[in-house]
Amino acid sequence: MRKDKSARWHTIYSIISTVIEEAAIAALIIWVLPLFSINIPLWGLILILIGFAIFSYVSYRIGHPTISFHEVSAPESIIGSEGIVESDLTPEGYVRVVGELWKATANGNYVSKGTVVIVTAIEGLRISVRRK
Repeated sequence: MRKDKSARWHTIYSIISTVIEEAAIAALIIWVLPLFSINIPLWGLILILIGFAIFSYVSYRIGHPTISFHEVSAPESIIGSEGIVESDLTPEGYVRVVGELWKATANGNYVSKGTVVIVTAIEGLRISVRRK
């Protein structure tokens, strides 16, 4: 997966919108609520703003990964890439290639964990590998 440029704009937009929303909440509490005889003390305002900041941060952390990477459209592009064996290939196991974990079949009999391998083929969601 490659990092997308729109992720930077999402971060900038998130910061600016959170600051504007916090200012609007503070203005509402300071100027509008007293018109209706609702008075919130300063410590209450601070707690409300901290709570909203935490909510905004959690929302950002949940939503940001959905736009920061885009899907690889051609999985065949990993053929020839190097990977590291994550679980012993006897002859099947798992290999990490380009940051992704793939189910793999070794062309030889046994490949131990930590060995560097090269992707030789891809068949659906399974790759074939050989020792480097």
